[in-house]
Amino acid sequence: MATLLQCLCRSADNAAVLGAIRDADCNLAIWQRRPFADFAPLLQGTPQDLRFESDVARLPDAFAQALRRGGFVGDAALHRALIDDAALLAGLYCAAMDLARFELRLEVVRTDSCRKFHADYVSARLITTYVGEGTDWLDDDDAARVAAGETPLRINRLAAFDVGLFKGKLATDRPAIHRSPPIAQTGAARLLLVLNPVSRLFVDGTDSALPPSRHLA
Repeated sequence: MATLLQCLCRSADNAAVLGAIRDADCNLAIWQRRPFADFAPLLQGTPQDLRFESDVARLPDAFAQALRRGGFVGDAALHRALIDDAALLAGLYCAAMDLARFELRLEVVRTDSCRKFHADYVSARLITTYVGEGTDWLDDDDAARVAAGETPLRINRLAAFDVGLFKGKLATDRPAIHRSPPIAQTGAARLLLVLNPVSRLFVDGTDSALPPSRHLA
């Protein structure tokens, strides 16, 4: 059953809720999911963050190659589970946003590099966490408190495997406010998948590699 939180967030246990991001009165759509695999083995060793552009059809092959190049360990079945889920999410993201192409980022997060509450300079960004704590976000009232320099009264947090579609500054003057959960000095790590609209400021070419960027949420 769908839930309405402070008017601007839609949350449900089915993927159809992601389409609500097209509504003017929605700045965050959350698909609540149960964990379906243990992706912690992918964090072993020193895997490198991935960032590339693709379309849905070519994503499985492009992602498989990127995982190998990036030094992600784990058996073939684990890689396939990750690739299949990324392909599913990419299809849903492109449908919700009416996109033909997208940018995919897979990031291993061990720091508080994005610890301040902020809005993204995109139309909308999809985020899911496969290992570790999910992204923190604020309802509209607490977002206003933070903008005024005050402390939020309540910080919401996505669960691992939940999918958040966060509307950004390019689509609304009331974007979704969020941050990476603080984990520095805890020894914890996160595995984060991010989908963005393609930006031609950074991308030139099919399935092209992009320079590394700071962690996003």
